[in-house]
Amino acid sequence: MLKLITKSLLTQPKTIASSRFRSFCESSCALYAKKLTTAVSTDNYVALGRPGNNLTGGIVGLANVGKSTFFQAITQQSKIGDPANYPFATIEPEEARALVPSPRFDQLVDLYKPESTVSASLKVFDIAGLVRGASKGEGLGNEFLQHIRAVDGLFHVVRAFDDVDIIHIEKSVDPIRDLEIMAEELNNKDLEYGMSYTEVLERGRRGKGKTIEGKKLVEDLEIAQKVLDWIEAGNRVANGSWTAAEAEVINSMSLLTAKPMVYIANVCPEDYYTILTGGSTPAYLKKIIEWVAKHSSGSQVIPVSMSLEADLMNIESEIDKREYLAMFGSGHSALEDLQSAVPSCVQALRKSLGLISFFTVGKGEVREWTVRQGAFAPQAAGVIHGDLEKTFIKAEIFTQEDILAVQGDEAKLKSLGKVSSKGKDYVMVDGDIVTFRSGAGKRR
Repeated sequence: MLKLITKSLLTQPKTIASSRFRSFCESSCALYAKKLTTAVSTDNYVALGRPGNNLTGGIVGLANVGKSTFFQAITQQSKIGDPANYPFATIEPEEARALVPSPRFDQLVDLYKPESTVSASLKVFDIAGLVRGASKGEGLGNEFLQHIRAVDGLFHVVRAFDDVDIIHIEKSVDPIRDLEIMAEELNNKDLEYGMSYTEVLERGRRGKGKTIEGKKLVEDLEIAQKVLDWIEAGNRVANGSWTAAEAEVINSMSLLTAKPMVYIANVCPEDYYTILTGGSTPAYLKKIIEWVAKHSSGSQVIPVSMSLEADLMNIESEIDKREYLAMFGSGHSALEDLQSAVPSCVQALRKSLGLISFFTVGKGEVREWTVRQGAFAPQAAGVIHGDLEKTFIKAEIFTQEDILAVQGDEAKLKSLGKVSSKGKDYVMVDGDIVTFRSGAGKRR
């Protein structure tokens, strides 16, 4: 189901959305977020990828659409990246770490006041922009896509505003054309990766005959060819329905279209203000939503104003912010506490990967960990340390609501029967606070 996210605009739990803005979110989702018939079977669906505790994301898009500004905003580092007004301002790949916004983590830190804290994070990679024909050597070509083959998910930045002073590589603004160019170029690169992968398998199976290894290579080769046929038909691998065995091969192929995609619509500040205050959906944004619903079902579309994000990074005082907001005219109460929309993008990528968080707490350290939804307790313990998974005995779990109610008194929490002891078959729940107990006296 397609989701348009504009609601979670703050890094803190406080909300800035007016009632009209909430109405916009609800009505837009009702209008555009319809169930689509795709190749994905929810009954036999096997999630692709192997996201772990150290999440990574890449930023893709055509040249000069706002990728570097988004990179600066998401990493809060204005001294890296080059958001200049010309194509290929970014040539060498940039990388930086972004913190994952987490009000729950902040609450636990305030409660325990630990000596150290470790929040969830996202390592982000910014690469050069693509152009039409990049797979054939146009522009800077597409070799730099190699830098994001190993990331967990992708942000796709699309230009959705008019401005004659901002150069467009195609000489005009047309987000649908841009989306289709990018889709074709990513597919072409995956075909290249896929053919190289099958060649390696073909060479590997020679001389293996009917051995167990040889049979496995033949099976993998058949799967890889099936995936190649799917890509050649113009499909995103992420839109396919794959068995566990097929998913294993796909994960080994490191395909770009197999990765979850979050679409970032780069709108002008005026359109962003219209969205925030409950106005009509801007025309470009509406087209992007409809295209994504058809071609990348399940992906999320998030409107972000890169111009506004760049300004917000440079605003140092409340007086400056009020002066900045005044240019929108009267009736901008919904913007009075305006902060970056980027946290929504980070959370969207985590959601697209099916990730949840659990916490370990204490006076020494409060830490947020990441695990895939549906993980069992031993698997979650393994995220912390492999030995904890191998010698797992039990997990002692309580909720954030309960620990806040007793102001951090864990002894009292136990006396109230609010600490549960869970075994190997326990499925982790988002927000669990846990202590793992294992053999050899290990405890975390």
